Amino acid sequence: MSDSQALRDSFALVGKSGDEVPRYFYSYLFLIAPEVRPMFPVAMGAQRDRLVAALGRIVAEADDPDRLLPYLRQLGRDHRKFQVVAQHYEAVGQALLATLAYFLGEAWTPELQHGWTEAYTLVARTMVEAAEDDARVNPPWWNGEVVQIEPRGFDLAVITLRLDRPMAYRAGQSVMVETPTLPSTWRSFTPANATRADGIVEFHVRAVDGGLVSPALVYGLRRGDVLRLGAPVGGRLTLQASGGRDLVLIAGGTGLAPMRALVEEIAWRGPARGVDLFVGARDARGLYDQQVLRQLAEANPWLRVTPLVGTDAGTVDNRSLAGPVLRAAHWHGRSFYVCGSPSMVSATVRDLAGAGVSHDLLHFEEDAR
Repeated sequence: MSDSQALRDSFALVGKSGDEVPRYFYSYLFLIAPEVRPMFPVAMGAQRDRLVAALGRIVAEADDPDRLLPYLRQLGRDHRKFQVVAQHYEAVGQALLATLAYFLGEAWTPELQHGWTEAYTLVARTMVEAAEDDARVNPPWWNGEVVQIEPRGFDLAVITLRLDRPMAYRAGQSVMVETPTLPSTWRSFTPANATRADGIVEFHVRAVDGGLVSPALVYGLRRGDVLRLGAPVGGRLTLQASGGRDLVLIAGGTGLAPMRALVEEIAWRGPARGVDLFVGARDARGLYDQQVLRQLAEANPWLRVTPLVGTDAGTVDNRSLAGPVLRAAHWHGRSFYVCGSPSMVSATVRDLAGAGVSHDLLHFEEDAR
């Protein structure tokens, strides 16, 4: 992108106006293209945060096409579930330039306008081309019929869907889910199973206090209901990142879901490797999937499952699990995967790095909430 430093500097200047920036952007967009309003949720707070995060990443990686272009292609594929088409990108570009001009004022020069126009043109073209390529092989979304709901506590359920067509994803990837009671409101979940030819997908869902989608799924979903699922995204927790090494998997709460999918993928497709899975919980009731994990360990001698409960786990939501893990597992040269609450993941990764685990062996993601 031309003069990417100028883009970063101007974006940083605009960012000083905080939440007013995405509010102005969406107000302008809905004014000039009212037909796109139904594509967005009624409550726009999370959507505004996603916009700022996406723009921030784009300008930060403007000089790194090897990272930026795959991200843009993923965005293009993922936006198909909103029924975004090529002409919508023109309105978005117009709203973006108007927003930048408004907040930059006299600093909005013809040179800067040219730079942002050129940058957005590249972004839009990459996303549109990726969406068109994806449309040749995949639907814009998958329909998943609820075939089973298993309460595993007052606020947690294991939900099994049967998709209308198989979805090819790698264990550790996530998908966006929309429930019929909350149209245009999507939330990210990670399947707890490896991809299956019969289209079965299992989700572990905890109802988040103050959330929208997760309580609707845990408390309001019924057998026979149909959910929409977006295209699989992400790659931080996939096995491709581990280079065939033995693994140490660390899960807190429903962060267990991607770890179980990883174990299934190894069991079904290999390559063979040793796996230590640590499952943190506040108390024994938090070990909601122990029966399945026990069966997996019995069937696969390379898998060892260790629960971390109570004092062993500290307070799982906000404490590091690195201590008991490093004491219990031979970890030198192994790849570490961590998923759970943001504070647990942050503390655990920090302590693993402090103990000498190299950065390239640390793979982590916060459990979607």
